[in-house]
Amino acid sequence: MILNKVSELIGNTPMLGIDVPDTNARLLLKIEKNNPGGSIKDRMARNMVLAALKSGRLKPGGVVVESSSGNTGIGLAMTAVEFGLHFIAVVDHHAAQDKIAVMKALGADIRFVKGSYREDEVAVVERQRMAAELASEIPGAVFMNQSDNAANAGGYSDFVRETIAQAEGVIGAYVGCVGTGGSMTGIARGLKLHDPNIVTVAVEPAGSIVFGHPGYPYYQSGTGTPAGDTVGLVLDYSCIDLGVQVTDSQAFETARYIARHLALLVGGSTGGAIFKALELIHKGVLTGNVVVPIADGGEKYLHTVFDDQWLQERDLIDPSIAPQLETWLGRTHWQESVSAPLQLSVA
Repeated sequence: MILNKVSELIGNTPMLGIDVPDTNARLLLKIEKNNPGGSIKDRMARNMVLAALKSGRLKPGGVVVESSSGNTGIGLAMTAVEFGLHFIAVVDHHAAQDKIAVMKALGADIRFVKGSYREDEVAVVERQRMAAELASEIPGAVFMNQSDNAANAGGYSDFVRETIAQAEGVIGAYVGCVGTGGSMTGIARGLKLHDPNIVTVAVEPAGSIVFGHPGYPYYQSGTGTPAGDTVGLVLDYSCIDLGVQVTDSQAFETARYIARHLALLVGGSTGGAIFKALELIHKGVLTGNVVVPIADGGEKYLHTVFDDQWLQERDLIDPSIAPQLETWLGRTHWQESVSAPLQLSVA
């Protein structure tokens, strides 16, 4: 099939099954990093723009303004190109430099928030304030405000449809990161409509305030709600069965382990979702097919999550995590199952 637009490449991402030995569960990793912008956020970014254009709130040739740590911004930058719009991304120092570079390459206008912030402090409140201010000052501009935008959650209906089809309708649980709450709400609602018994688990960084825990700085990018911010209106707690926290070290060490043992580069927050999924599987909380989206790829974090020096300087290395993952994934067993010698024949 020959497609006509880059946006037609969004969705229909593959699913990778990972057996979890000595349990009655299997991880189903939906490879959302295969979307053209490299993340699950491509889905909702295009949906928000389409909704704004359809309602008349955004006019042809208009300006889209959004506060983003990068992935939503990349999706909006791609969509802006398709519809002939101008895109302004409001970012802070917490955004991965590779994400900012991609947005620039796609023609986005990058605006950095002003002020002095700690390296592990996410300046979401100031980003949103600045984005709203810019949109109010620029003729024809619309602040997408993903945290409160219903079209955010609405952008994941195809994800749900694809996942149900790939899992042949049999899903025991869904484990995903929660930030604005758009993907978690949209996917959890859809899966619950398919089967109310599916267990939905939302994972936030330790230090995030989504589930009422004390807030403090964290390094995981594009996920959680930092102290001082408010949880977005798009998040629907009623469709979430369990909210859990994961530390930066657990998330990053898991991402690195998955790269070295499964040859799959995943982002830091996805590492956190995989860690908690495995933990809950081995506690007997989750069974059956456990779906975890690879929200974005590790290619965007080569200078942070996958950089030994960067981790060491921030005291984020925990040597106890890899052995725990070895135990959970039965790495020795997995190696043995694929280590049979190759049988080559020459015609």
